[in-house]
Amino acid sequence: MTDFAFLHGGGQGSWVWDETIAAMKQQSGSAHRYLALDAPGCGVKRGRETSDIKFDEITAELVADIEAAAMRDVVLIGHSQAGTSMPGMALLKPGLFRQLIFVSCVAPDPGLNTVEMTGKRLHSGGHPFTDETLTMRERFGKMFCNDMAPAQAELFLDKLGKDGWPLSSYDETAWAYDHLADLPVSYVLCLDDAILPLPWQEFFAKRLHARTTPRIDAGHQAMNTRPQGLAEILLAEAA
Repeated sequence: MTDFAFLHGGGQGSWVWDETIAAMKQQSGSAHRYLALDAPGCGVKRGRETSDIKFDEITAELVADIEAAAMRDVVLIGHSQAGTSMPGMALLKPGLFRQLIFVSCVAPDPGLNTVEMTGKRLHSGGHPFTDETLTMRERFGKMFCNDMAPAQAELFLDKLGKDGWPLSSYDETAWAYDHLADLPVSYVLCLDDAILPLPWQEFFAKRLHARTTPRIDAGHQAMNTRPQGLAEILLAEAA
């Protein structure tokens, strides 16, 4: 039996993993345990006052949630902004985690916060993120929903943004990655990602010391648009 813990990205909560966890259960039966985490202010923790929560407190809370579930030798899986917290979680409790799997995750440059990384580095030069001729919903549709059918896209956009990570997660600049070289790390590359283009994903995979880089023909929300395919990859990487 393997213990899997999942961490969501920005503007999302544990709900984003529902389809993929269901697919993993379908493919593997009752062989494993699954825990979808929520950052403070997200998912089941939505509405919580988070203005005074420091970044290292986010990390500690996520680790505590895993420990409270009595999990061990955990395969930690994260998406997008989760890439900013997963390295710190592994550094805080290295014996808790067996493996890390990043799914189209960002890994900011040391010295830059997440906002600076996305605004100055990733999304400069004609990216939908900076297109002021579009409404924010239209921008999000182009970035998050480029491989979704219209009905699925509308349902997803109705959910997106109702969950908010603590502000400290966007101010942090002290990123550490070297310790990940001692862990089995995988990075799932999303080939049709409109937020993190493939060259950036490959760059982040190297920064995160990924030993394997499986690919999936999906946009940024592979867990929602290709849950069966992503489930197959995650189970194979953890085998």
